[in-house]
Amino acid sequence: MKNIYKNIIIIFFFAAFTGCMDELEKAPIGLLTKDMINSNPSAATIESSVSSSYLPLKNTLNGIIPGWKWNLGTVFRNDIILQDIASNDMNKKWNPDGDQAWMDEIGSFTFTSENQAFNGIWVYDYEGVSRVNIAISLLTNAEIVQGAGMSEARKNQLLSEAYFLRAFYYFDLVNNFGGVPLVLKTPDSFEEALEVSVRADADVVWAQISKDLTDAKALASNEKYPDASEPWRVSKGAIIALQAKVALFNENWTTVLNLISELDALGYYRLNAEYFDSFNADIEFTDDEVIFAYDHRSNEIPNNTNGLRYVIGWGFFAPTDDFIAAFEPNDPRLLYTTTGTPDDKRSFKIIGSTTDMIDYGNKVYIRYADVLLWKAEALLEISDYAGAIAIINQIRKRARTSSTADGSVIPPGTLADRPSSTDKSQVKEWLMSERRVELGFESHRFNDLKRWGTAKAVLTALGRNFQTYHYLYPIPQLEIDKSGGSITQNPGY
Repeated sequence: MKNIYKNIIIIFFFAAFTGCMDELEKAPIGLLTKDMINSNPSAATIESSVSSSYLPLKNTLNGIIPGWKWNLGTVFRNDIILQDIASNDMNKKWNPDGDQAWMDEIGSFTFTSENQAFNGIWVYDYEGVSRVNIAISLLTNAEIVQGAGMSEARKNQLLSEAYFLRAFYYFDLVNNFGGVPLVLKTPDSFEEALEVSVRADADVVWAQISKDLTDAKALASNEKYPDASEPWRVSKGAIIALQAKVALFNENWTTVLNLISELDALGYYRLNAEYFDSFNADIEFTDDEVIFAYDHRSNEIPNNTNGLRYVIGWGFFAPTDDFIAAFEPNDPRLLYTTTGTPDDKRSFKIIGSTTDMIDYGNKVYIRYADVLLWKAEALLEISDYAGAIAIINQIRKRARTSSTADGSVIPPGTLADRPSSTDKSQVKEWLMSERRVELGFESHRFNDLKRWGTAKAVLTALGRNFQTYHYLYPIPQLEIDKSGGSITQNPGY
């Protein structure tokens, strides 16, 4: 039989893009038949099934879908388009032009369901789900694990990672699209694949995300890096943090606080003294703040670099005037987020260096500053205004005491502490402002605007064509067509 696991990188979920075949001729969701499976996979094959499940998180150009498929939105993972451009923090380019006009359509909310941005993120996330499901099917088969000679501890760690990754991909899908097809195993036949090509209700998807994270945590060890030789792997800290984020997005404020207390009890995470240390490629996995990141590296085959470095060099991803104006005078975070000039297009946070356009800066998905601001929000919602303000001021203090990217001296009075207040709307405004500048260009802003219910007010005030139905993106038309209409479209599209 063909060894599907040793060649897992070529397995695609929902859409396998090869050659010039018509997209509508592709197999439906996750089709993998039994005659493709090696019945005696080795420990190395099982390991690779999990390791490859991380790859849809990376920003390597053409790293998952080869061939410069701009028309399919798959050249790189496009969170930056669906979050930062959509939220009006970022323009497609420093100088307006017709290049990749589909990105402009996201920012102006003039897109249709055929826009490739939606296809791109759908393909990346479901590719991740497909790979994870294969890994889980191996790791939950006692006979296979025993036959491969894998220890119980290693099996548990790998299975914990796989459950987390499936939750992570579905978290992204449900926030972008609402209810989506929920596929928890590889279909055994074409008919079974068609059966799962229907949308599950969003609350069912949320429930599965929570279950996967609960299962992941039960299997995880307590170490900061469960595999010291590969510190990029999912840890218990990452699992707990994503549980807290799930609770935040579902407005379960007490659960958010309890989970962050559980995270703090591990003793591993705190704010770095320097703001940029979370992104500095020279000290990756030695800082105190990053909880989960994709590990880009140079000089590897296949390519594993951070391709956004090249895209930025081509003139993409410029800050909007409104985003720049959101920073208070002399805030050092601005220069780390964007140089603010078309003569120097770097975003140090994206690239990972303040001295060179390197190509291996990690993609940071969860860091402790974000977690602290979740805590501040939960405290605010339970009327602990003093606690919320204290955290906001903690974030501001770290910013004003950090070194600047250009070596300048931060003037006294910069980013002064917020005063005491019992005005909930005022404290909420401070919190929302702090999240925007602290986490700029980290692909959180549009989800924040949506979950706060402020997207329509904020974006229409900025001249964007945002409508109420835009709180969910459209299901990619290509996927609806391939399903024969069994996958339904979101209202408004």
